Amino acid sequence: MEPHICQNEYEFILALSGTSALPIEAEDALFAAGCDDATISLRNGRIYLTFCRSGASIKDAILSAIQNVRDANIGLEVIRVDNCNLVSLSDISRKIKRSRQCVHQYMLGTRGPGGFPPPTCDVCDGHHLWRWCEVACWLFENDMITEDTFWEAEYIEAINNVLDFQRQRASKPDLTDEIIRSCCPQ
Repeated sequence: MEPHICQNEYEFILALSGTSALPIEAEDALFAAGCDDATISLRNGRIYLTFCRSGASIKDAILSAIQNVRDANIGLEVIRVDNCNLVSLSDISRKIKRSRQCVHQYMLGTRGPGGFPPPTCDVCDGHHLWRWCEVACWLFENDMITEDTFWEAEYIEAINNVLDFQRQRASKPDLTDEIIRSCCPQ
């Protein structure tokens, strides 16, 4: 007898490439391919599918939705899970439901266990950005978020990295191959 896998519902948004308008036959094809749990929207010239999907994990739910979009065969590709990986202190505080001052103290090391990840980049003087995945790892290691929240950050970053790589390789294969040979010697 196979073990029962618990299904949960996950909400996420996929951003699609291609046209800024979706013909009705594309909507029908998406529905027939299994995207019957998605709402289609157009924002700022981009098509988005907002899903409420069941799965054993958010990773499984997202990957099945990406496959359903591909199965629709409508000439649109998923370019990313619409979840920004770069976050400010304010974004972090909203995600973990703590004050911005508290998160700022974590960053300075005056509160909490210390070792808060360094910023990934500076937008301008004094406006730092962190990779959510790195912050989520630190938060999880220090019992400030759940394991599910940590894994959600990990999965979404990995999925977006692969989607970005596929798109880059499709548009500039020679450049991508050169960079791979240089950065990943065998």
